[in-house]
Amino acid sequence: MLTKTVGSSLLPLLLLGASSTRGISATTSWQQDEGFNAGRQAYEVSDYSRAARILQDAASRNPQNAEIYLLLAKTYNEMQQHDAAIANAEKAVALDPQNSVYHEWLGRAYGGKAEHAGMFSGLSLAKKTRKEFETAVRLDERNFSAAQALVEYDCSAPGIAGGGEDKARPEIARITALDVAEGHYAAGNCRRQKKDFAEADAEFTKSLENHPKSANLIYDIGDYAVKRGQPDCLVAVADEGEKATPGDPRGKFYRAVALVLKKGSDGDAEALLREYLKAAPVRNGYPRPSDAHDWLGRLYENQGKTQAAIAEYEVALKTEPKDKSANEALKRLKKA
Repeated sequence: MLTKTVGSSLLPLLLLGASSTRGISATTSWQQDEGFNAGRQAYEVSDYSRAARILQDAASRNPQNAEIYLLLAKTYNEMQQHDAAIANAEKAVALDPQNSVYHEWLGRAYGGKAEHAGMFSGLSLAKKTRKEFETAVRLDERNFSAAQALVEYDCSAPGIAGGGEDKARPEIARITALDVAEGHYAAGNCRRQKKDFAEADAEFTKSLENHPKSANLIYDIGDYAVKRGQPDCLVAVADEGEKATPGDPRGKFYRAVALVLKKGSDGDAEALLREYLKAAPVRNGYPRPSDAHDWLGRLYENQGKTQAAIAEYEVALKTEPKDKSANEALKRLKKA
């Protein structure tokens, strides 16, 4: 979850923020808003290359606007251009060092690069990642996404990289004291990192029962439930997600997967997956289009519609050539 981002028009204000226009003339303010808003619109429809171009132009006109650099960092993160994401997140932090969200996203940018770096540079970046998450939490104790990232880091990273479950425990207790649902999620996520799945199941269930406010948290539990093949949990995920953010299309995906796993209400599952494909952005934290096509393939396979299943698996592989599930399904069906 360290590099997951939020998406589309559902971006929480905590993460996207609002443009500051203090000390800027009326004309420049209008130009700033026009450039920033155009860049944000491109970001929301997953046109990241266009968003980057627009936002870079906006930054050249308004170099003191940290929100532009924050959205640029998010944009480059989606493009997996890690150096550019880091550079822009660093600019946001330099402009406003007391902003918790800017430090959080600088940590996410460092983490994104660390995942693709060699051992020694990766270790240095990993330590920077943790430091930024820790700073973000110190600046705002209710920045739960930063706090969750810190817990995940400590529960997954080795001691040589500054991690350790002993560091996560007091942070989990602190989160729980502030928000019970967030606390159970943090505990469950830590157990997931340690592959203690029975305990993770119990903690995630308690988190959902306490009605989390964060759609990203809810749907991360959904990802876990998909991998664990837990349809009842997926129904609870969809229910809670739709309460938290009614317009978020992810609820449709997870409800559809639950129906496919239960092998019931097939027509509903197909319609929900098609609706998801039409509405969802291509973004970290959202099931990929290939995932939806993969589950359509499984649905048709359950129904005995072999050619329709093959067609969906082939689309899944076109959009994500490394989709292991779709590749194995195709081999199986073509041998039959």
